[in-house]
Amino acid sequence: MTTTAEPQENNTLQAPTDLPVLSLSVSQTSQLQQQNVHVGEEQLKSDPEKDDDSIKSLENDEDKVEYPEGGRKAWSVVFGSFLCMVASFGAMNTLGTLQAHLSKNQLINHSSGEIGWIFGVYSFLSFFGGIIIGPVFDTFGPAWLLRIGTVFLVAGLMLFSISSLYWHYMLTFGVLAGIGTCLIFTPAVASVGHWFLVKRAYATGVATTGGSIGGIIFPLIIQKATPQIGFAWAIRTVGFVQIFLLICGMTLVRARPEVIHGRKAPETSTHTPSNIPGVALWRALSSIRIDLKAFLDPRFTLTTISVFFIEWAVFVPLTYITSHALNLGLPSDLSYQFLAILNVGSVFGRWLPGFIADKMGRFNTMLITVCFCMITVLGFWIPSEYVSSLEGRKAIMIVFALLYGFGSGSGISLTPVCVGQICTTKEYGTKFGTCYFFVSFGTLTGIPIAGQIVSASGGSYIGLICFTAASYVGAFVFFFAARWVGLGMQKKSRGFKSIY
Repeated sequence: MTTTAEPQENNTLQAPTDLPVLSLSVSQTSQLQQQNVHVGEEQLKSDPEKDDDSIKSLENDEDKVEYPEGGRKAWSVVFGSFLCMVASFGAMNTLGTLQAHLSKNQLINHSSGEIGWIFGVYSFLSFFGGIIIGPVFDTFGPAWLLRIGTVFLVAGLMLFSISSLYWHYMLTFGVLAGIGTCLIFTPAVASVGHWFLVKRAYATGVATTGGSIGGIIFPLIIQKATPQIGFAWAIRTVGFVQIFLLICGMTLVRARPEVIHGRKAPETSTHTPSNIPGVALWRALSSIRIDLKAFLDPRFTLTTISVFFIEWAVFVPLTYITSHALNLGLPSDLSYQFLAILNVGSVFGRWLPGFIADKMGRFNTMLITVCFCMITVLGFWIPSEYVSSLEGRKAIMIVFALLYGFGSGSGISLTPVCVGQICTTKEYGTKFGTCYFFVSFGTLTGIPIAGQIVSASGGSYIGLICFTAASYVGAFVFFFAARWVGLGMQKKSRGFKSIY
């Protein structure tokens, strides 16, 4: 079934009038001129009624794009994105296993803070590159980005397997694998948005469950294979699995030509055709910039800050849950399985909130899941430090891993659709890249800060846990503010059933 985006209350609210319209085709620009839509910085001074009229005009422009909302092609893209996420974010969800192994073996003489920088740089580059990849994706689509990303990610892991020194691990996993993850993750997620509007949160959630599946499979492969064939060959085995998944995934992930701009020049144009690859690439690269005008929209600013806090927090348990379990005196086999247990919960936490978000509102659902994570950290992770019996520690850590995995899953699946909620589809790649350009600094510093807290506390994890909880408090406050501002811009509140 094919649906057309209409300016209904349950559809995506388009970009506000205080933002310039980016990357419109000649025909679309003509239509906007005929509608007397004037979008520019001077509109910051316009009155609310004019702003409301312009918002409707922008919505009408998006009406020209039809979204399949399903069908074989659309769901094959979701499945391809799922496979790419198994390979890319599956590696990201394996950080805890890698951190625990390196800290006990190859990098035993390095502090938790120093080791944390390896994974901080990896996480940083996984998101930072979106500012470059976004415009390229907007112009060319996902194909070449996925191919190059596959080479970087697999090469990074293979070289990681033969590393022995600190700088080896930083270069191979932190840099190479980080860049590869970004080249795969960004186009794989953004492509889903080309095929869905009403069901975008659900479809994105289904695709991002791949990261959780990878976070179950890869840690177990490493745990079970290391005693048999050694750590190096266990990592190579993961790399071979990634090659297979990415080859299958990149054959299915595709963008829609009617949404990708710059690929076909208008027939009436007398200028250099933009479908010449060299010209189109130059235009895409020359358009790479931080879209600071996006921050004129308070919703975008508040959303970016809240996502920063989420990324500050979400990778801390993923990276340190195994080391923390070992520190509590839990058996080694069980400790290395906590990451897989966490990702089991995350499987449901990625697609179920997406389904609910399309019904209840994307920002509403995000608020609930952020609050859930905050309560889980305060109610289960902190008490694990004070439970005296070994069996009690096992039980509370298992419960924490499952619940936190469920709650934190939305941090990956819903943040893209929350950004998409406040911009047009054609701006999605650029706005998403701009958001994560700033958010990536949270992923860069969050893991090392947490590791340094452990080192400064003499090996105690209570400070690390409190840091995680405080980050979720900040995320909740700013998401609530973003939702409140968004409702104000809609002129009326629809309560828990609004599009927010």
